[in-house]
Amino acid sequence: MVTKEMSIQDVVTKYPEAIQVLQSLGLGCIGCIAASGESLEKGISAHGLDVDDVLKKINDVVKE
Repeated sequence: MVTKEMSIQDVVTKYPEAIQVLQSLGLGCIGCIAASGESLEKGISAHGLDVDDVLKKINDVVKE
């Protein structure tokens, strides 16, 4: 399960299927310099998106 406290890099490394969700929302997190140290919550919030909504989308894909 992906949580908002996880670093972006940890999420995309552990759950590569999350990349598709992030990219579909316009988040270029994979190539971002902050990906290794920034939490998913901070990255999502910085783009003005709802953290809980994005987490639900990621976790729905991860569960499949």
